[in-house]
Order: sequence, then structure tokens, then C-alpha cells
Amino acid sequence: MDQLTAILIEKYSPMWTNKQVWEYEQIHEEIKFDVLYVQPGNKEEPSWKSKLAHPVSDIRDILIGTFEYLVDGYELWITRSKNNQKKLDETLVRYLMAVIVDTMIDEEICLKFREEHDCLIVSIDSQADVIDCKEFFEEFYHLATGFNFNVNTGIPDDETEAEIYLSRLQEEFDEKMKVKLGDKYLPGNNDPDSINAKE
Repeated sequence: MDQLTAILIEKYSPMWTNKQVWEYEQIHEEIKFDVLYVQPGNKEEPSWKSKLAHPVSDIRDILIGTFEYLVDGYELWITRSKNNQKKLDETLVRYLMAVIVDTMIDEEICLKFREEHDCLIVSIDSQADVIDCKEFFEEFYHLATGFNFNVNTGIPDDETEAEIYLSRLQEEFDEKMKVKLGDKYLPGNNDPDSINAKE
């Protein structure tokens, strides 16, 4: 895993679960951020008046709607403006890291995080291998969802056996997380709305 990312994860550990994100959003319903795409290596101070700036935005909408910028190698700078000052407190960084990883998990992409100029800066870790991805996603209490198909993963070829194997892995993982996090962890790390919808 990228070293700066590992340091930031350690600083803000344990990472929030979907349950904690959901609870935070119940209290902060209209949570918005100022976001800006910046080309890496740009030595100039980023301009928040750029056409790549999105003031007062929903972070999920931005990630989904402008994902191609991350794929093209841009960095996503995120902050929050209040009284003409840009600032992110620790709670917001924890929230953002959890939401961003959860939003991007289906893409099976390992991310890099760092802090600079009162911003959380996010980019795709293009150097990450399957071990890096596994380490990264485990920090967020998710199983790594991608597999390197050139390597024997241990998953049986038979579909039924594979399903049993993966279910057992999920159950073992859930048990480990319940011990570590108690009530903060939901099996499968679903959000409470999706669990309530199934009942």
C-alpha cells in the first residue's frame, strides 16, 4: 500500500463502517464539500475558480459523475468552506475516507490519500498490486473484492462449492469485525436502510 495512505489510515483508524457513516448522515443531512480536480505535479497553488472546481457538492455525486478524471490521473482535492476558510476536521476526514472507499469499492480500485492545504487529496493508486488492494480494503472492513486471476485464489471451480466457500469467508470476516468493532459493525457491512428494507 502507498506509504502516505498507510500513515493517514493509521492516523484515523479505525476507519468508519457504513453504519457510522449512515448515523453521521442522519445528523448532517445536507453535508457538502468543495472539490477540485488537479493535475498531479502542478507546482502552482490550485485555483478554486477553475472549471474543474465543484463548490458545495455531494461527494458521492462528484465521484460517480466525474470518475473519468480520476481514471485520467487527476487528483481530487476535497475541503469544506466556512466563513471564507477552507478546513477539514478529523471527523470529516474519517467520513470522507469511508464514503469514498465505499463508493469506489465496486470499481475494485485501490486509492491513495494524503492531506495538504487543509484538503483531503484522493487519487487512484496505479502502482497497486493485488496484495496492496487486499491490505487497503481490509483497513476499511471490507473484503477485497478483486482477485488476480493469474494466481490460484483457493476458490473452488464448482459454483455451489465456491458460494459456500465465499459465504464462510464472509462469516469469518464478520465475526472478526464484530469482535473488533462490536455494535459499530453490521454483517456484510450493509447500511441500516438496506437491512431494514429486507425485513
